[in-house]
Amino acid sequence: MTLQEVLHDYHSAVDDFSRGDPEPVKALCSHRDDVTLANPFGRAVRGWKRVSEALDFASSRFRDGKVTSFDSLAEYEAADLATVLEIEHWTAKVSGRDEVASFELRVTSTFRVED
Repeated sequence: MTLQEVLHDYHSAVDDFSRGDPEPVKALCSHRDDVTLANPFGRAVRGWKRVSEALDFASSRFRDGKVTSFDSLAEYEAADLATVLEIEHWTAKVSGRDEVASFELRVTSTFRVED
C-alpha cells in the first residue's frame, strides 16, 4: 500500500471521527504497547488500551461533523515508516454545543508497516 493510499484511508476515517465514530481511526492504529496519541481533549497517552479509550472519549465530543479538507505541509517517508504534517479543516458540533463550529487542527501522524 502506498503512503497516498494510507492517507486516503486515514482521511476517510477522520471524517467519520468528526461525526463521533472512532472505529475507523482505531482500525488504522497500531494495537501495540508503544502506540501513542496526543489530542486536544486530554493528556498524551501510550499503549493501546489508553489510546483506544482516548479515541473513544475524543470522538464522543464531536457530532454532525465533516472534515472539509487537508493541507499537507510535509511528508517524510522511509521503507517502513512515514510521518506527515497536515492542517485538517473541520466543521462540527463540539462538546455538546448546538452550533456548528469551524476550526483547524495541526496534526502530525506517523505510520509504520506492521506484521
